Amino acid sequence: MITRIVFTALCVIISFNIEAQGIASSPEYIKALTSNWKGERFEDGRPMVSDALLARLKNIQIEEAWGYLRSHNYHNQYEGNWEIIHQDSVMTGRAITAQYMPLRPDFQKHIKLEGAMEKRDTIGGSNSWPIEILQPGDIYVADGYGRIIDGTLIGSNLGNAIYANSQNGVIFDAGVRDLAGLQNIPGFNGWFRGDDPSYLQQEMLTSINKPVRIGRAIVLPGDVILANRFGTVFIPANLVSELVISSEVVGLRDLFGFQRLREKKYTPGQIDTRWTDEITIDFMDWIQKYPDSKLPMTRKELNDYFASRSK
Repeated sequence: MITRIVFTALCVIISFNIEAQGIASSPEYIKALTSNWKGERFEDGRPMVSDALLARLKNIQIEEAWGYLRSHNYHNQYEGNWEIIHQDSVMTGRAITAQYMPLRPDFQKHIKLEGAMEKRDTIGGSNSWPIEILQPGDIYVADGYGRIIDGTLIGSNLGNAIYANSQNGVIFDAGVRDLAGLQNIPGFNGWFRGDDPSYLQQEMLTSINKPVRIGRAIVLPGDVILANRFGTVFIPANLVSELVISSEVVGLRDLFGFQRLREKKYTPGQIDTRWTDEITIDFMDWIQKYPDSKLPMTRKELNDYFASRSK
């Protein structure tokens, strides 16, 4: 009897492990990865960070986001040194992750079989699979191990498909082809390592929506991304709301400091160090008189933020 119970338990464990090794992560696995998120989720398990919050994130400086994450012990969430399709644009969104590796025939055969069982299109290239599941507000994030020649994950055809599904762009630790065509897709943007006319070969997709490494950063499915010409920051979904309002308050503190320096009320040394009680009281009075229409957050959000820090 005991032997039968142990055998049954082992079968369940083995079955679970085999199921867990599919191309795409299960919703349960993504929920476990992002268990600190307490809000709504997409069907695939990724945190559903609001579009309104993504819009506010566009106004946050990379340094402010990076500093907030470092202060919360997240030291590996930034990557720079990108080529960018549209340098002056800012992109925010929710990560769909994909990993690519050098092609190995036996592993590729397994990937194709897994893809067929997951009802994916096995006629075309597997690099279309992440694109097929993109939703509005997503950003396609791919670890292509920095390969450019023969490592071009998309050209203008797939670029158009990406934008049609996500109304957003890509972050590729890899190359792209047909850069001129990609530049002509309205609203589309991309951060990538280089462009080359070669097509993708001797390279294969190995996973979707699993943790990936992008340069020196780690990215989980559902991470929220801030990308501009100064780099990319990958933010755990549960920290986005606090990061945004904290950074917005830093911006307001800067505006106050600039104004007081122009007025010569304080010296640069006084503003550029830990504020005295006198300056803090002056700032709180200044912020209460600041027009609501110019605040990046609601007055209630601002008051709640200060109240939470006075406890």
